[in-house]
Amino acid sequence: MKNINLAIITALYFILSSNHSLASETNKGFNKLPALTAKSYLKKNNRKSFAIDPPKLTAQGDQLYCPQTSIKIVTDITINHDPAENGTQAVYIQISSGYSAGFERLELSNPLLHPSITANWDASTGKLSLLSSTIGVNEVSYDDFTAAIKDVTFTNSSATASGTRTFSITIGQANYLPSTGHYYLYIPNIGVTWTNAKDLAASSTYYGLKGYLATILSADEAKLVGEQASGTGWIGGSDAETEGVWKWVTGPEAGTIFWNGTQNGSTPNFAFWNSGEPNQQGNEDYAHITQPGVGIKGSWNDLSNTGSLIPGDSYQPKGYIVEYGGMPGEPALEIATSTKITIPSASPNTPRPVCNSGSFTLTASGTAGALIRWYDVQIGGSLLATGETFNTAIINSTTTYYVDAGCEINRKPVTATVNATPDIPVVTTPVSRCGTGSVTLEASTNIGSTSWFTSPAGGTALYTGTNFVTPPLSSNTTYYAEASNSGCVNNTRIAVNVLIYTPPAVMDESEILCESQSITIDAGISGMTYLWSNGDTTQSTTVAAAGVYSVEVTSPEPESCTSIKKVTVFEHSVPKIDRIEVDGTSAVIYPVKAQDYFEYSVDGIYFQDSNSFHDIPGGLQTAYIREKNGCGLAVKQFVVLVFPSFFTPNNDSHNDVWEVTGMENYPQAQVTIFDRYGKLIAELSHYKMTWDGTFNQIPLPASDYWYALKIDNSMPVFRGHFTLKR
Repeated sequence: MKNINLAIITALYFILSSNHSLASETNKGFNKLPALTAKSYLKKNNRKSFAIDPPKLTAQGDQLYCPQTSIKIVTDITINHDPAENGTQAVYIQISSGYSAGFERLELSNPLLHPSITANWDASTGKLSLLSSTIGVNEVSYDDFTAAIKDVTFTNSSATASGTRTFSITIGQANYLPSTGHYYLYIPNIGVTWTNAKDLAASSTYYGLKGYLATILSADEAKLVGEQASGTGWIGGSDAETEGVWKWVTGPEAGTIFWNGTQNGSTPNFAFWNSGEPNQQGNEDYAHITQPGVGIKGSWNDLSNTGSLIPGDSYQPKGYIVEYGGMPGEPALEIATSTKITIPSASPNTPRPVCNSGSFTLTASGTAGALIRWYDVQIGGSLLATGETFNTAIINSTTTYYVDAGCEINRKPVTATVNATPDIPVVTTPVSRCGTGSVTLEASTNIGSTSWFTSPAGGTALYTGTNFVTPPLSSNTTYYAEASNSGCVNNTRIAVNVLIYTPPAVMDESEILCESQSITIDAGISGMTYLWSNGDTTQSTTVAAAGVYSVEVTSPEPESCTSIKKVTVFEHSVPKIDRIEVDGTSAVIYPVKAQDYFEYSVDGIYFQDSNSFHDIPGGLQTAYIREKNGCGLAVKQFVVLVFPSFFTPNNDSHNDVWEVTGMENYPQAQVTIFDRYGKLIAELSHYKMTWDGTFNQIPLPASDYWYALKIDNSMPVFRGHFTLKR
C-alpha cells in the first residue's frame, strides 16, 4: 500500500508540474520540495516558460570569536539573482562543522527590523531557517534576506569552547557542507528498502545536481549527515559483493573500499561504525545511520535490504540520505556560501626552570591573526606585553604569568619556575652489617631529593631517594650522597661508609638423648656471649628432654654480630622385647614399640635392621634388640624345634634315629608317632627323646610316618610327617 501511495503522489506531482509549466525535478517520495530545484527553472507566475538562472551567494566573515559573546556570522553578503526573479521561499543557515549542541545557537537579532521574515532555530540540526512571516506569502525578496542574514548572530555559552565553526548559508533545504562543497538532504520514507532508496536517490536532482545515496569520507561529513540531519536512514555503503569488504557503491566514490575488517577502517577513508558493528550476521549487507538512542549518536550499523519489518522498531528504516555534488560534468553551483569563526587560543611553551633566580623568556603561539597578550593574573590585571615572546624581569621565586590570544576567557597560565639549591645532605655514617647482604642507607635534605653514587664526583646515580638499599655487600664499601632539587644540584657529596663484619661461625647439630637420661649440648665456639633458648648463658647446657634448642652466639664489640645455632635433640627409647614368633627354623623378634634406630640379632654378634631371621639352628636360642647409639639392650631366649623330614636307621652313624631338636627344653613335651593307618607306633618324652624305626624291636618298613608334638596345655599341638628310608 505504501508503494502504491508513493506512486500516486509521484504521478500527481508530475501532472501538476506539467500543468503549471514547471521544469523542476523532484525527490520522489518527499512531499515537501526544496526551493529552486533545477539549474534552469521556470517563472512560477507566468504560464509561458522561460529560463531563469539560479542565484549566486557570496559572503565574507572569517572572524575571531570569544566564547560567551555574540557575533554576526557575516561581515557582508551578496545575493546576485536573475532580474526576472526578486525573491525566494527560504534561506537556511547551519552550523555545518564543529557544532556543539546545547551550547551554541544562531538567531536573528533585531527581528523588528525584518518584519517580512520569521526565524526558526532547530537545535538538533544546528540550523536556522529564515522564512516568510506573512501568511499566504511564500516568497521574500532577496534584499530582505540579505539584510536579515547580516543580522544573524552566533553565541556559544561554554567557557571551554575551542576550535572553528563553519556556517553554511544556502537557498534550499539541503544541508550544505563547505569542506566538500556538497549538499545533503534527508528524505523520510518509512520502511523503504535500501535498493529502493538507492534508485529514488539516483532519480532525484537538486538545482541540476544528480542525487545518490550519501557517501562519507570525513568526520565532518559524518557529523553533518549522522547528527545534524533531520532524520536517519540509508547511506550508500554495502558489502554485498564480498562479505566483510565494505565499499561505497553510489555516486562518484562508487567502488571505494572504506572498511575491511577493523572498526577504525583499513583504508584512509572514514568509517564510523557503532560499537560491535558491523556484526556480519546473515545478509546484513547495507549501511544505515543508527537511530538516535541506539549506541553512538550518528554512527552506522549494517542491516539487511529491508531492515526490521516491525513497525516502530529501532532498526526499521525511516528514510534515506541523498547527497548532491561531485558527479562528473556537473556545474559548480553557487546557491550556497559559507563563513567561519575561529575561537582564538594561545599555546604557551613551558620555560625551563632556573636555580635560585633569573629572567625568563616566555613564548607562545596563537591562532592565525590573533594578538598574543601577556598578563599577571587570570582575569583582568595588567597587560605586561604583546607578541609571541615576553622577557620577564629577574625573579627569585616561582611566578605564574598568563597569556591569551584576545579572549580573556581563554587565558592560560605559564609558570616560570625558580628552584632553590638544597643544603648538603645529612647522613648517618658509618653503617655496619654482620655478614654478606644489603644495607639501608639514610639521608635527609632540606628540600628536593638525595641521589646515591659510588664516587665522590661524576658517575651515574645508583638510586634517588631518602632510603637507599644497597646491593648485597661482602666487604667494606663507601657510597656518596648528593642533594638536588629539580635540577639544582649541591655538588658537595657526603661519604657514607659501610662496614661488613663476619659473624661467628656456627653449625647446626643433632644429638641423641637416651630415654630417662640427660645430655650436654655445646655452642661449639668459645670467647663469645651466649643465650640459650632455655635461658642458660654458658657455652654449654644440659637438657633432659627431646626438642630443638637454639643458642645466640654473639661476638664481642664493636662487631656484636650474632649467629644462631640450633641443636636438635632426639630422644631414643630403651628397647624391650614383646614376643618372638618361631616358624620352623625362622623367627621374628617383635619389640614392644618398633623404632628405626633399633637393630636385631639371634647370636649377639651380628646385628641387622630387619627383625626377621631364617635357618636358625634348633634348640634354645637368644634374641637381642639394641639401640644403635648405645641407649640399651634387650635379651630374651626362645626355642627352635626342628622336625627331621627323614631318617635312615642303617647304623652308619648318620641320621640313624629320628628326634625333635629343641624338645629337651620342654620337660612336659610328648611326641606320638603313627603309621599311615593311624596305628600308634612310638611315644617320645623327656625320658626317651629318639625313635630307632622299630616297633617292639622289630624294624618297620620304609614308609611315611606321622607325628604329633604336645609341649604343654598352653601351646598348640604340632603335627607333621617324615619318611623312614632303608
